[in-house]
Amino acid sequence: MTTLSAPDRLLAVLAAFDHGHPALCLSDISRRAGLTLTTTHRLVGALTDWGALERDEDGVYHVGLRLWELAALAPRGLALRQIALPYLEDLYEATHENVQLAVRDGAEVVYIEWISGRSAVGVHIRVGARWPLHATGVGLALLAHGEPAFQDAYCDRPLASFTPHTITDPSRLRRVLAEVRRTGVAVSSRQVTDDALSVAAPVRGPGGTVAAAVSVVVPERDAQVPALIPALRLAARGISRALGWQPAKET
Repeated sequence: MTTLSAPDRLLAVLAAFDHGHPALCLSDISRRAGLTLTTTHRLVGALTDWGALERDEDGVYHVGLRLWELAALAPRGLALRQIALPYLEDLYEATHENVQLAVRDGAEVVYIEWISGRSAVGVHIRVGARWPLHATGVGLALLAHGEPAFQDAYCDRPLASFTPHTITDPSRLRRVLAEVRRTGVAVSSRQVTDDALSVAAPVRGPGGTVAAAVSVVVPERDAQVPALIPALRLAARGISRALGWQPAKET
């Protein structure tokens, strides 16, 4: 049995918390982290003293504000969100549909901002949520502009399915990615839920590398994809320029 190092044990305690488990008692943390109760008690105490965890009056632990302060320093997190937010708000005003901003973390897409319309289609998304790249519009936009070796490795792995419409065939995924690169937009229809369609575009940083993706999510039954693309591209281009991207000059 592998013995975890001290940093690994600390990380295991923090990893016990997720969107499905935002509040945990000490025994739950111990079980989810795979650590003894004695070790968990010691580590949780240290993390609480530092501010990474907070304990309420019922003895239940929550993620502390100290971690939020650190997260605010992440260039692909709150800093990117602050730069992008005015353009996301403009995109929402133009569509009155769900608007999302996401980045890639390994083989997953992580949502760092989400603006939801009052009457917009329901989505299984929140800030900090993760989904496999192939199953979402933003994920397809990010995967299509990833390194070729990474794309090959991703297409060769098992592709998780969430609805009958989720892309699970590697050959089909490769064709979809090629189409995303050709058109500059990604369309994901009913991949996560049976009633939603998303249209996404890449956001570029300095040097032209794709740093994020922005999307609009609409009801699939009456989606007008061509009508969404101009506003989506305008938002993606605006965020890209704000990040320091300069389009190639025509000669």
